[in-house]
Amino acid sequence: MAKNKTTETTGSVADFINSVTDNIKRDDSFRLAQIMEEQTGYKAKMWGPAIIGFGSYHYKYESGREGDAPLAGFSPRKNEISLYLYLESAEKEKLLANLGKHKTGKGCTYIKRLQDIDEDILRKMINESVKYLQKKYPA
Repeated sequence: MAKNKTTETTGSVADFINSVTDNIKRDDSFRLAQIMEEQTGYKAKMWGPAIIGFGSYHYKYESGREGDAPLAGFSPRKNEISLYLYLESAEKEKLLANLGKHKTGKGCTYIKRLQDIDEDILRKMINESVKYLQKKYPA
């Protein structure tokens, strides 16, 4: 079975964020790290070369594939910031409807700038992600 590419590393979160060339995205990334630390109670850690994660959980699928992943995380990508938050469908739709300007993909929510979204809703999404994953994959 293939080894997971995205694993926790010892890379510096501050160095990674400081390498972001877009000033707004860099400032938003430092603010997002602060918000996620406050909401999760976990320090920011690098996961792979480009994801900033908070806390972790161990998953195991029916297929036998297993690994570790952050309870919440984000990545400042070229075009937008990817938020890695996992919520139950009904709660997710309700919160996303009030989040503000965003796009969604298969497993991510994408934002351009923090000022485009409601920080209180983001905080609720982070809280729900942690609760959902800890319930789904208890330690």
